[in-house]
Amino acid sequence: MKSDFLLAITQLSAEKNLPKEVVIGAVEAALVSAYRKDNFAANQNISVKIDPATGKVEVWAEKTVVEQPVDSRCEVSLDEARQLRSNAQVGETILVESTPHNAGRIAAQTAKQVILQRLHEAEHSAVYEEYADKEGDVVTGMVQRIEPKQIFVDLGRTEAILPAVEQVRSERYRVGQRLKIYLLEVAPTNRGPQVVVSRSHPHLLRRLFELEVPEVYNGIVEVKSVAREAGFRSKVAVAAGQDGIDPVGCCVGMRGIRIQNIMNELNGEKIDVVMWNPDASAFIASALSPAQVVSVELNSEGGVATVVVPDKQLSLAIGREGQNVRLAAKLTGWRIDIKSASAAEAERVEAGRLLTETEEAAVTGEELPAEAPVREPALVSAQPTEEAAFVSPPTPLEQQVTEKKPQLRFAEDILVPAPIKPEAKSRKKKKKGTQGKGGAEDGIRLKKLRRESRVSADDEEEY
Repeated sequence: MKSDFLLAITQLSAEKNLPKEVVIGAVEAALVSAYRKDNFAANQNISVKIDPATGKVEVWAEKTVVEQPVDSRCEVSLDEARQLRSNAQVGETILVESTPHNAGRIAAQTAKQVILQRLHEAEHSAVYEEYADKEGDVVTGMVQRIEPKQIFVDLGRTEAILPAVEQVRSERYRVGQRLKIYLLEVAPTNRGPQVVVSRSHPHLLRRLFELEVPEVYNGIVEVKSVAREAGFRSKVAVAAGQDGIDPVGCCVGMRGIRIQNIMNELNGEKIDVVMWNPDASAFIASALSPAQVVSVELNSEGGVATVVVPDKQLSLAIGREGQNVRLAAKLTGWRIDIKSASAAEAERVEAGRLLTETEEAAVTGEELPAEAPVREPALVSAQPTEEAAFVSPPTPLEQQVTEKKPQLRFAEDILVPAPIKPEAKSRKKKKKGTQGKGGAEDGIRLKKLRRESRVSADDEEEY
């Protein structure tokens, strides 16, 4: 019986991957619940001890020392108490072994569910402690099942959740697929620890470099910053911690074997490894690779960097849908404004021309008051000379008289040609009528013209 009991405890500890002491503690707590229900008082304190070597179960209960016990479950006589402890007195509380005779059968039937519950709690606690220490690391898991909004990944001892937000849009997952995932968060819940993992986090790329490149793992090469658009392209800035080491070459590896392994793990995601530089201008120029940079101007107040590139390199520097410059801005922490060399030169010429015009206007405005002629007081005197009177402009009254003088007008000026509309009407009548009618119409028109001319001549005589 005892050997079977120890064998069962050993099997439980192996299946649940728990220490043997934890399993024994769970069984002891379950037996306490079972014995208190049937053999002891409700408010009586009892404890169960299991010998790990022999498997013997002992139940100890607190009892009060009295002269004549009435309830044997919670009271003990003074003689029995002094056999256990020589200095026992009436009214004291001592621990007395009170193991029931049918302890094995009752424990097996009553404490089964309690034991399982305690084991689940112990297992959840152990899992939480294990994965809480791995938070921020890369773990390997296998896709167990796929749901519309999340994917469950088996990590061995527990299941991890890969939410849709942390998935890569260009990746297609299948059941049984093995993945390297970034352990994002471990949170305790009522149903056990909840483990959240990610495939799109930038730190996944950093951890993959540590796993694949020994120099990065040892600290000889440091990964300064990472900018990533998961599934498409990433940029990594590295720096050497020792002289004489090429950090970019260490990360790329011989014939690109190291960087190729990382790209294969990320399903072909393109990775640019650039040299980090404490000088912001040089760092921005290298971050925009493979494009060549002519010059970089920094505005520290606004955090804006104006970059000039050759005309042929403009599209390469911007990248498809602005991807290259966007990743460079994330990598460096600067807002980058890219201009072509011709556009920058045109702006420079325009700025120079405006500056020149502004300077000329400023200089002209200063000289004009000195060169302006000053009127002599003789010109505005009360008795002007003949020469001044001859040159002086006419008064407003003289202008009115001059304007009222009749001007000669000639008949050619008065005889204005006929307007366009009557001509159009006459043409239409020609088309509709005969030739004879057309002549009459012409005659009428001439008479009208003569009459108009007479009226104009009379008006001239009257005027």
